[in-house]
Amino acid sequence: MIDGIGAAAGVAIGKAFVLPSWEWDLTEQNMDPVDLAKEFERLYEGIRTSKDEIKSIKNEFREMVGPEESSIFDAHLAILDDPAFMNEVHGIIERQYKAAEVAVKEAIDHFVAMFDLLDDEYMKERAMDIKDVGNRLLKHLLGAPEVTLPKDTQPYILVAKELSPSQLAHLNPGNVLGIVTLSGGKTSHSAIMARALGIPLVSGLESNSNLPVQTGDMMIVDGDNGRVFVNPEHSVLDRYTLLRDEQLRKKEQLQLLASVEAITKDGETIRLSANISSVKDMEGAIKTGAQGVGLFRTEFLYMDRPAFPSEEEQFTVYRLVTEKAGGHPVVIRTLDVGADKQLDYLPLQEEENPFLGYRGIRISLDRKDLFKIQLTAILRASAFGPVKILFPMISSVEELLQAKAVLTEAMRDLDTRGIAYNKNTEKGIMIEIPAAALIAEELAREVDFFSIGTNDLVQYVLAVDRMNEQIAHMYNPYHPAVLRMLRLTAEAAKAAGISVSVCGEMAGDERSIPLWLELGIRQLSMSPQSLLRVKHRLLNTTAADARRTARECMKLSNAALIEQKLAAAAGGMPLNP
Repeated sequence: MIDGIGAAAGVAIGKAFVLPSWEWDLTEQNMDPVDLAKEFERLYEGIRTSKDEIKSIKNEFREMVGPEESSIFDAHLAILDDPAFMNEVHGIIERQYKAAEVAVKEAIDHFVAMFDLLDDEYMKERAMDIKDVGNRLLKHLLGAPEVTLPKDTQPYILVAKELSPSQLAHLNPGNVLGIVTLSGGKTSHSAIMARALGIPLVSGLESNSNLPVQTGDMMIVDGDNGRVFVNPEHSVLDRYTLLRDEQLRKKEQLQLLASVEAITKDGETIRLSANISSVKDMEGAIKTGAQGVGLFRTEFLYMDRPAFPSEEEQFTVYRLVTEKAGGHPVVIRTLDVGADKQLDYLPLQEEENPFLGYRGIRISLDRKDLFKIQLTAILRASAFGPVKILFPMISSVEELLQAKAVLTEAMRDLDTRGIAYNKNTEKGIMIEIPAAALIAEELAREVDFFSIGTNDLVQYVLAVDRMNEQIAHMYNPYHPAVLRMLRLTAEAAKAAGISVSVCGEMAGDERSIPLWLELGIRQLSMSPQSLLRVKHRLLNTTAADARRTARECMKLSNAALIEQKLAAAAGGMPLNP
């Protein structure tokens, strides 16, 4: 048995495949200064090819697991545009007359060594991203082939010194039972991707650099406890086989809940819908029994393309999703780019605080021509089913009125063109900025529904960037201030007689169910992967007891105690579909 870090939960049993290390042995040969221009052209061509490849990988991975996890590759694209990294490469070529591949290799080594010296696990793991991008660029400069995985279809446990996000994206999840790496930890991009794919991962075995494993050895990967077994004894193998089979049985039982209504033991129903980004996502949502779409992130229709999508292109996608929803509501959020979501063909100024900057509805109201095209496409889809329009990043009544005015213009144009649409299409806003929660009463008079985006709301209320490893522990959705924002919003919606739903990560957290029942929130939207788990929790919940728990939590001033109380209420539930 070897101890490591349990980076992705689950148990895997199978034969090992040891991935060869990707090492570069480059000969340093100085070039003639007259060849500098040619060398820079080689470098730029390698960068262009690498970018195209990364965008392609991102698209493929997004189809498998969704937009949040695939955004990892945005960081890889940013490295190829990073002035510090590229200036280092340029300087080596220009001043030392070294070949492009040698310059790239030296720049990688320099930055990786610099990051490794830092006493910060997060920064050390970002060094892996630099190596990943640099190796991709080197591969194109040298014309080298990819490090290949087994070509047969026999499932295996992948063992590697380190595994880059790019290599992981090329894996067939159906063939990979589990993963073991010597380096890395829970916050590495590869760990995030493994969790999204549902592949058990144990990492951080650096102290066991002479890991006694060869291709073909029998292995057990215990991602829950961070343990690896190589050629285990029969008693250990039997014990883990039972554990693995029990986990698989629970997954199968959860799938049986797809056709079951989400209703508490004492008869209170909550509508569970899905967050999606594409027509393909809709197929996964249907398999889990989602009651429509609570959040369609339309920005992903705009990404990784050379120009804005036309009205017809957007209408086709919106209509397909609406038809696939089978009569259930489809909430379509208008374009929400800026901050961490950039469009190549919409250059935005660099900002010191992009999450507090030019994004969401602010861009749409500046580019009303584009906004109107999208609203027109959404309205046309409303003729094919119950579509709702959701405006993001609203912080004032004035912004909302401007957005509604553009919607009215789109309706007039459709009337003029004689194109059918639902004239009573519901419109709502995201409550994700504290200002919106504080003036929820005024905003409620202007819309048909609220949708609470807890991810940004928590971030803004607590002034915590959850992607910043140094303060990520402070990002807590159960902070009393966050609960008060939720209550303000729910009470304002109730007073105005409009509906309110939750579409952030809190919606997919079973521990939050008592809060929704107490606040009168009866609509939740989440990733399809979370839906059955939440439904199972609801089926085993008594609403009256849950409300009592929530009321006790609302009186507490300590986030940790609130979280503990909700976790205790969610624990010990039998899996009984």
